Amino acid sequence: QVQLVESGGGLVQAGGSLRLSCAASGRILSMNVMGWYRQAPGKQRELVATITWGGSTNYADSMKGRFTISRDNAKNTVYLQMNSLKPEDTAVYYCSAGVSKSPSYWGQGTQVTVSV
Repeated sequence: QVQLVESGGGLVQAGGSLRLSCAASGRILSMNVMGWYRQAPGKQRELVATITWGGSTNYADSMKGRFTISRDNAKNTVYLQMNSLKPEDTAVYYCSAGVSKSPSYWGQGTQVTVSV
């Protein structure tokens, strides 16, 4: 059992910034990979970024340079710093956790809306 709770979403103007947080609890010791995915209306869920226990990161090309994923293992929290937000970033953002590449657990999602 792993619980993931996101926070930090909201409405922001284009060019603004948001920081999403994902607090993990439960049996998280084996969750080697955590990440963020997003799903825009009418579109499939896509990878935003992942981070391993050791801090290795992976980003989708469209997010490189603007988004930064980080992990505070002591706090059992994963963050997604989003800068220079664009309207196309509007989506529900989901925190994920898994033993390896394939996520096994998901948070409830947090809405990020970027206005023009």
